[in-house]
Amino acid sequence: MLENLSTEKRNHKTSNLDEMTTKQILTAMNEEDHSVPTAVRNEIENIESLVLKVIESFKKGGRLIYIGAGTSGRLGILDAVECPPTFGTDTEMVQGLIAGGLKAFTVAVEGAEDREDFAVNDLKEISLDDKDIVIGIAASGRTPYVIGGLKYAKEVGASTGSVACNKNSEISKFAEVSIEVVPGPEILTGSTRLKAGTSQKLVLNMISTASMIGIGKVYKNLMVDMQSTNIKLIERSKRIIMEATDVDYETASKYYEQANKNVKAAIVMILVQCNYDDALDKLNEADGFVRKTLTV
Repeated sequence: MLENLSTEKRNHKTSNLDEMTTKQILTAMNEEDHSVPTAVRNEIENIESLVLKVIESFKKGGRLIYIGAGTSGRLGILDAVECPPTFGTDTEMVQGLIAGGLKAFTVAVEGAEDREDFAVNDLKEISLDDKDIVIGIAASGRTPYVIGGLKYAKEVGASTGSVACNKNSEISKFAEVSIEVVPGPEILTGSTRLKAGTSQKLVLNMISTASMIGIGKVYKNLMVDMQSTNIKLIERSKRIIMEATDVDYETASKYYEQANKNVKAAIVMILVQCNYDDALDKLNEADGFVRKTLTV
């Protein structure tokens, strides 16, 4: 029942929200937001377990599929679409599915989240298989669309995970690894785009970033697989080469061009003192990890 969910309970600290001044509202929101990082920290071990499953899927050539409805679905899509420019991934590698289809990203599609079969159809549409991992996201932890998706993922042998904002959530029953971040009642009762949404965003940040680091998309703390799709990112690419190798701007620019604008290859060319083809071979031998090329 909804009344038993912490995300639906009234926050006694803000029972007079409509009488507060603007500054008081903002102060209350800020104070409540302080609970979010602590709630996330309490789930670090489960987040770690799920990240390891994502890395395992990636290494098998599988994909990470987020699935959710409303705010949860939008957050999954947001995390997915940021992966190609940040980590140079194929657009298929990390995907977000939302109840009601992509049009639901901007306009609510009423009733779509209540249909388990919609999730099954969406996952069949992308040919989900046993190499993939499906992570269901639901603040309430009870969304039928998400449950349907997790059930189908299990049927095809895909790995499964869940992210909810209530303890003992329904979706946790259908996931191999469940994350339950509980930041408490919202200042505006039931508005889970607030603390619940923030906690989900933090968890998804952790899952995608740590997983990409785990497959060699990062050297030191630098985005060495990023796509240089505009002037700003071309300049960032050159600065990354400079930071990774301690060369000057001119040298970084020269190797960036010689490496066909492949930042990771340019770094290896400088660090190992080899040509472009050899850099690619070394990266292949090192499973894409720049640091490993220094010893292979």
